[in-house]
Amino acid sequence: MPEYQVLVKGSISKIGYSDAAFKLQIKDHVQILETLPIYDHKSGINLILSTLTIREKSLRFVLTDLAAIGHRIVQGGEQCNDSLLITPAIIDYIESIKELAPLHNPHHLAGIDACAKLLPDIPQIAAFDNGFHMTLPRHAYLYALPLELTEKHKIRRYGFHGIAFRSMVAQAQKFLPNGYEAYRIVNMMLGSGTTANAVYYGKSIDVSTGFTPQEGLIQSTRAGDMDAAALLYLMKKENLTLSDADTLINKKSGWLGLSGMGNDMHEIYQASLNGNQRAIDTIATVCHRFRKYIGAYAAEMGGLDLLLFSGGVGENAWYIREAVCTGLEFMGIALDPQKNRDLSGEGVISTTDSAVQILLPRTPLTSSAIVIN
Repeated sequence: MPEYQVLVKGSISKIGYSDAAFKLQIKDHVQILETLPIYDHKSGINLILSTLTIREKSLRFVLTDLAAIGHRIVQGGEQCNDSLLITPAIIDYIESIKELAPLHNPHHLAGIDACAKLLPDIPQIAAFDNGFHMTLPRHAYLYALPLELTEKHKIRRYGFHGIAFRSMVAQAQKFLPNGYEAYRIVNMMLGSGTTANAVYYGKSIDVSTGFTPQEGLIQSTRAGDMDAAALLYLMKKENLTLSDADTLINKKSGWLGLSGMGNDMHEIYQASLNGNQRAIDTIATVCHRFRKYIGAYAAEMGGLDLLLFSGGVGENAWYIREAVCTGLEFMGIALDPQKNRDLSGEGVISTTDSAVQILLPRTPLTSSAIVIN
């Protein structure tokens, strides 16, 4: 939506636990922050709706104004790449490919089901996250497995965070003299989930996440790029089942596995300042992988004009941006240390003479959205 007004925003994290976190911010600075047990998506959405109902006077709308509910769907496979009205057929399709995004698609379905039960007359829309990357050339999405197997099982690079990347380049537009189609761009979406993306004159031509969100950069709990044989070796040595191995690389690795202390980058950074070697190694390893992808995508595009950082870590962790950009001066990337540390909100954080412009375009992205008439 080119013109929109955010009336209320919020989130529920750690659904399924007794210490789930409920956040809600209403315009005019009315805020809620509660820790309470929320064991399923229906309970969470019910909490959101009941809270909105209680606070209708401060919201300036009532629930009868609701026009639509939007859901970010991580994996749409090869068939669903546009924003679509959710129908039983769409639900069945998302169900049929849930193994491609095991940490996301089942929860998307739970959210859709909860909304359908609580607000049965409100249309729901699915925005598929991999649609932005359907412009990848064939040589960029093929895997070097027997072609008969990849075609039979629809194994290819799909890529994710496409909604965020589309938003990033759109938000960056306000700082550019020309349309973003005039630039070679590397997008770094760095949050709990992390993805790097190469946009070549308006089209996504490569992306770090692949067949599933597991591939690519080191993420909060995902291992990212690794030797597949190492996982097979671990399965043999530790007597891991397929389910165990899936849990290991998706939920117990990444920043969490490296640091041994959790998956909160700020906490890891604070521990590194206190000399914790595992925390120091975690940040160094994570930033090495970030830097590696920037260089690879610049080589793929024959140069680089814009470097964009977004996501919770990309927007807020100045020390990560500084570590990533250090050593890339030979590519024309010159970070302004003062701007990088001082900037709040969005803007330019490169030096005035930097050949590559470094931007923080805030992305108004959530997993689900409620649209008001």
